Amino acid sequence: MNIPIVYEDEWLLVVDKPSGLLSVPTPKNERRTLSSILNDDLESRNIPWRLHPCHRLDRETSGLMIYAKGKSVQKMMMAFFKDRLIKKTYIAFVHGSLKNETGEIKSEIDGLAALTKFRVVDKKNNFSVVEVEPFTGRTNQIRIHFKYLNHPLVGETKFVFRKDFTLKAKRLMLHAQSLSFQHPVTAKPVHLTSQPPEYFKQFLKEHN
Repeated sequence: MNIPIVYEDEWLLVVDKPSGLLSVPTPKNERRTLSSILNDDLESRNIPWRLHPCHRLDRETSGLMIYAKGKSVQKMMMAFFKDRLIKKTYIAFVHGSLKNETGEIKSEIDGLAALTKFRVVDKKNNFSVVEVEPFTGRTNQIRIHFKYLNHPLVGETKFVFRKDFTLKAKRLMLHAQSLSFQHPVTAKPVHLTSQPPEYFKQFLKEHN
């Protein structure tokens, strides 16, 4: 499987994850995940080290994902995420027209504080294109928060019933499009972007 590499150095690898692929195994212990594909490739090329995920993306979400080349770098990057030192932005298509052009959602998730900020970048007939910045990293945070606003993500099937919406999509319309952080070893600023998948562009043309 061809996984695009967005950034690589001696310590980090950042790839563009496709939708429909797990980042890491769930308790069901799935064999084929993004992590297994990348590490199987290293093994096939007789490269001795392994890649360690620094965070996760939902199976249905595409976009930027960071891997560390070694446990010590992974530990530093995970601490960065925990301390909110990594800025993440997503592009999302949500049902309907949001009342405010910008805003924040503070609804708790599983009893834990959660904060998501958003900015509407385009409005179509029956959906909105939104830039989203999650300040906390709760599981399914963006998906849950926009359902809380009664504007669930287009293509959502886990938290709403697909049949309740006339607008359909072949996938969840959520893409991790940018990452900004200070490199854990060199201390240099790193700014990475990923263009939305071709399906996003096609969807916009078909529903303009």
